[in-house]
This record gives sequence, C-alpha cells and structure tokens, in this order.
Amino acid sequence: MKISFIFILFLFCSLHSYGTTPKIKVYCNPVLAKSTPDPTVIQAPDGMFYLYATEDIHNIPIYKSPDLVNWTFVGTAFTDATRPTFEPKAGLWAPDINHIDGKYVLYYAMSRWGGEHTCGIGCAVADSPAGPFTDQGKLFRSNEIGVQNSIDPFYIEENGEKYLFWGSFRGIYYIELSEDGLHIRPGAKPTQIAGTAYEAVYVHKKGKYYYLFASIGSCCQGEKSTYTTVVGRSESLFGPYMDKNGNSMLDNHHEVVIHPNASFAGTGHNAEIMTDKKGDDWILYHAYIRDKAKQGRVVMLDRIHWKKGWPYVEGNMPSNEAQAPKF
Repeated sequence: MKISFIFILFLFCSLHSYGTTPKIKVYCNPVLAKSTPDPTVIQAPDGMFYLYATEDIHNIPIYKSPDLVNWTFVGTAFTDATRPTFEPKAGLWAPDINHIDGKYVLYYAMSRWGGEHTCGIGCAVADSPAGPFTDQGKLFRSNEIGVQNSIDPFYIEENGEKYLFWGSFRGIYYIELSEDGLHIRPGAKPTQIAGTAYEAVYVHKKGKYYYLFASIGSCCQGEKSTYTTVVGRSESLFGPYMDKNGNSMLDNHHEVVIHPNASFAGTGHNAEIMTDKKGDDWILYHAYIRDKAKQGRVVMLDRIHWKKGWPYVEGNMPSNEAQAPKF
C-alpha cells in the first residue's frame, strides 16, 4: 500500500512537534490545513495572533494562534446581515488587517472572476481583532479609480501619513488615505509603483530598505498553480523598487523568495512578516498540497533569512518541517 510523503510527515509532526523533547520544537507545513487563501495576520496586545483570509469560509474567517503554528477558529468578520454589499454577487477577497488609532481596520476586496472593471476595495472596523466588524463601505471601484482589477489591498503608514497599495496584474499602485484611514484623501491620485507581473503586494521595512513582496504566476489552478513569491527593494517607500542588478519592478524585474516544489504548488500571497523573541522573521503564505489539491489553498509558515540585505527562504522553497518560532 502506498503511503504519501505528506502523510508520513503529518505522523512525524504529530508525534514529535510538541512531544517530550523540550529543547527543539518543530512544526510541519501546512500550519493551517484548511482552505484559507490570501492570509493576513496581526498580533494583539495579549500576544495572540489573528489571521484573516479570502472567504472560502463565508464572511471572512478569523483564526487565532499563540505561536503562528497552532490555529483555532474564532468566527467570521461579518455575518450575512453585516457583510459588505457594494459589489453585488461578489466574494470578499484578500483582506488586510491593521490597528489604526485604537481600532482594528480590515481592508478587503469585493470581486468575482471576470469582474475586473467593477471590483473594488472597502474597509471595516472593530474594537477587537475577533470582531464583530462594522463595514465602512467602499473606498473605490476599478472603474472609478481608473485601475483595472482593483483588488488585494495593503495598508502602510509613513511619517504620519497613511497609504493604500493594491493591484492585480494590471500594475501595482498606491494612494494616500485620510487621517483615519477610512477614506481616500481628497484630491489624491493613484501612482503606479510596480509592473503588470504582480499582485498581492506587501511592503516590509527593515534597516534602510523597504521590501516590496508580491506574487507572480497563477494562483488558483490546484497542483498546476505557478504562484511564486518575489521581492524588490528601495530606499523609499515610494520606490523605485529594484532587483539585485538594479532593474526596476516597474519593468517586472524581481528576486524569487519562495517558489513551488515537489510537495507544494502555488506558493504565494504572503501575509505580514512577524518577528519572534529570538529576532527571527517569519512569513505566512498560502499553497496547495500537491497530492491534496482539492483541499484548497492552505496556510504555510517559513522563516525569512537575510543575506547582504536581501530576504530569502531556505532553498527558496517551502519547508516540510522546521524548527518552530519562539513566542
């Protein structure tokens, strides 16, 4: 009888991840074996991590974890009665969670396949990361902002100002937000910052550089998915973002961070980078298990290493098992 490699790893992790050997704790990928695409994560003041994802679970699922490895379902950000409605018959995609002025602010996209001109981005607020979230409505639609396929929002602050980055294979753009982060600043216009190869942007500041992470390739074709996590860097939030050879992401140049391997396909749409008590950086992202692709896009965890000012995951591919973060 054939036993899959993934099943053997599952047994290994179940027996040894948090067993009788206290000095070395390991985990196995995926860390959340549920269809949980496009994860975003935040750490609450009590140390718990909260994760949100595209709504394969209706109304945007929320999970929590003490360590980025063990996740418990909390509930959903919305109910059928409170979910956003500005794009009829659309799904809630690719949320981005933030803590802004004492509130938890969840940016989200509303879209459906083929709806590149009418999709858009909105936001909701809550007093707790567990919700409930109150929708604040639409920020903009594609046909209003002039950016086709306006999905995959990412929020960031710089020098007291608030910005939203977004885009999906029609260019990556940013725009300035209002002081409360819930509206577009009056008069603000979108500015393109990266090319048409990318979606799912996330910007991370480390040292003197800003690192623009993004995904290329196909996200959603099961084991045939080619999704790959890539990066460029800049000394300014507003670019230009370059690869190691000084070529611009506006021209679709980048460095590979995580590509598919024999065990996992579709390795992309990373969440925020989290730093543990040892100072190690960790990245969550989604992927398909190749021999269980019908299970959907599951959540993966890997350590980010840094070499000569550039981030990478060991081997530039997902780990099957690794030493766990320390929180």
